[in-house]
Amino acid sequence: MVVDTGPDFRQQMLRARVGSIEGVILTHEHNDHTAGLDDLRPFCFKQEMDIPVYCLPRVAAGLRERFAYAFTNYPGVPRLDIREVNFGDTVAFAGHEIELVEVSHGTLPIIGLCTRDLAYLTDVKHLPARTLVQCKDKKAVVISALNHVGTHSHLSLNEALAYLAELNAERGILTHFSHRMGRMADINSTLPPGIELGFDGLKIT
Repeated sequence: MVVDTGPDFRQQMLRARVGSIEGVILTHEHNDHTAGLDDLRPFCFKQEMDIPVYCLPRVAAGLRERFAYAFTNYPGVPRLDIREVNFGDTVAFAGHEIELVEVSHGTLPIIGLCTRDLAYLTDVKHLPARTLVQCKDKKAVVISALNHVGTHSHLSLNEALAYLAELNAERGILTHFSHRMGRMADINSTLPPGIELGFDGLKIT
């Protein structure tokens, strides 16, 4: 199950040697999370199926406009099975239920993911009270932290650390940070125990 299809989606799949995809969950419509959607094409062909794409109704409407060719009968287009979902819905995968929770990306409501042991919260500026309850006491929480000062739509490092403390996760992994965050070794040495910057290829077990 893939979360978001960014511009380098093809390289990510090749590097991770992903051979098949059961579905995609799009957190929101921004280009850095959807621009690689066309690269689902080889999976559609190989698996001989329409790849399920779970997203909010607002996002679905945008996809049908931006990737209009994918919803025609023209031979060779990526075959996408758009499945509109809302906060509180669940997506079944590998014997687990992935709960879709609400995240505020500035003023834009977007999808976060929560399972029994893991929460994945990207592009966060604010977490609603209900989401804090749903994502509390997990074995691991992945949360975004853009840089040291944040923006109108992204958490700063200290804001993300405050949320991790409130969520009481055994392990915290910071993601979606920019080059302005600094070098990983330098930042990790300043973080509380159990919290680290994520990196390409990181595996959570």
